[in-house]
Amino acid sequence: MTVTLADVAARAQVSPATVSRVLNGNYPVAASTRERVLKAVDELDYVLNGPASALAAATSDLVGILVNDIADPFFGIMAAAIQSEIGGPGGRAGGERLGVVCNTGGSPERELTYLTLLQRQRAAAVVLTGGAIEDPAHLTAVGNKLRKLAEAGTRVVLCGRPPTPEAIAITFDNRGGGQLLTEHLIGLGHRRLGYIAGPEERTTTRHRLEGHRAALAAAGIEDDPRRTVYGRYDRLSGYEATLELLRRDPSLTAVVAANDTVALGACAALRDSGLRIPDDVSVAGFDDLPFSIDAVPALTTVRLPLSDAGARAGRIAMGREEPPPGGIATVRGELMVRGSSGVPRRGEGWGADCPGRAGPDGSNQASHMAKTLRCTSVDLLNFGVKKAS
Repeated sequence: MTVTLADVAARAQVSPATVSRVLNGNYPVAASTRERVLKAVDELDYVLNGPASALAAATSDLVGILVNDIADPFFGIMAAAIQSEIGGPGGRAGGERLGVVCNTGGSPERELTYLTLLQRQRAAAVVLTGGAIEDPAHLTAVGNKLRKLAEAGTRVVLCGRPPTPEAIAITFDNRGGGQLLTEHLIGLGHRRLGYIAGPEERTTTRHRLEGHRAALAAAGIEDDPRRTVYGRYDRLSGYEATLELLRRDPSLTAVVAANDTVALGACAALRDSGLRIPDDVSVAGFDDLPFSIDAVPALTTVRLPLSDAGARAGRIAMGREEPPPGGIATVRGELMVRGSSGVPRRGEGWGADCPGRAGPDGSNQASHMAKTLRCTSVDLLNFGVKKAS
């Protein structure tokens, strides 16, 4: 049943004229009255009618693109590709469409707010990018919003996000990519692998970690919980998590990062700890962002076709490409082997049961790491690290 202005007025216990004034913002209204009206609007999920020209058509010329962090190249690349497909003639009366990038900052509340605003503006299309938050209540709320958007004539497309019944989805095979990456490192001879995961509540985090664990299990390698650290998808998180992994297990010979940005932080932490990449510790990322090939050494990673996926999502959203069969297309990643991964030297690492390694200046690696990890050379020697003579 369609909610009317009169319904909102009755819920807020004001006149329809007062509701109109609050929603149009063209007349002063007491703050308490305004709050009461807006609360009623949210509770009833009232959709504000746009301009008369928009009402004449099922939708407006607005296209919403939701991203977690526009400063993150992962989202920036997809948003730019989507935008490139929605520009140009094709709107009402042959005019341009307006693409609006909505930056949620990873906030579930902001995501719902943007969807509500786009619904009220009768957006022609909405594209949601990146992983979803694994919270049942939030997923239900998002599903309800997407369903109402679709019922109103808005095309809804997911890009890099798990499928839902309410939308067309172009999803990434994060599990398969995570498994490929870890299988590559195991194939080189690594057995002590640290893993830097993203935020625990994100689907992308879980899927990539599941792929990593599947590779460990297939190789008969124990999934030691000490070797997994969760954090944000940023460089600082990668730096801090790597130091924590080394503190927990100095015998690590490889670090797998949740994405390429996290991997850069891991590389910096290893260098600051006097370790060489990949001579002492190999590093791998995920996504193959533009800077990955220019890192020193170049970063081993899994390439996701972010631009191609975004462009396809844009075309589907604009009705210029047919949706995939069943409404779901799964995009697989490609393993990119580069200089940051290599065969572990002299056994299984520079700690635990492996002989120590000389640093680049010939100094004793065990002594250096003792200082980094706030223990003594004797402590490390007791674990089998031989002091260089």
